[in-house]
Amino acid sequence: MTTAVTNDAQERRGRQRFLALRRGEPCFWVMLDGERIALNDLSLEGFSMPATTPPPAGQPFHFTLVREGVPDEIRGTAAVVSHSASPEGGLAGCQFVEVKDDGLFRLQDWLVTHVIVNATVRITEREAVEIVMGRSLV
Repeated sequence: MTTAVTNDAQERRGRQRFLALRRGEPCFWVMLDGERIALNDLSLEGFSMPATTPPPAGQPFHFTLVREGVPDEIRGTAAVVSHSASPEGGLAGCQFVEVKDDGLFRLQDWLVTHVIVNATVRITEREAVEIVMGRSLV
C-alpha cells in the first residue's frame, strides 16, 4: 500500500518541524544513492538537509529515512521545494510526494518519541501527539 501526500503550494510549513538532533547529535538521516546524510529537521510533511547541489527542484527522488540505533526505516519519494546557498554548503527543503506503506504512521511515532525525549518539561504522550500533529509555529 502506498500513501500519497498532498501538495499545498500555498503553505509549505503546515506542520511543526523538529530539529533532527538529540543531545546535540544528529539522530535522523536520509539515505540518497547509498549516502547517509544527517537531516537538519523533520516533519510529517518533509525534511531539510545540507545540500551544496540539491536534486533538481520539483523532480521527485527516492529516499530512505533512518534513525540512530533502530533498524526501522521509512521509504518514499520527495521533491526539493526550496534551496538556499551558503558558504557552509547550502540547505535543501524537501516535501514528501509519497510515503510507502505505513511510513507516515511510523514517522508520527518517531516524532512523538523525539518530542517526549527532548522535552525540557515533562509532557504526556497525548501532548506530544498534539505537538507533532499541530500547525507550524514558524
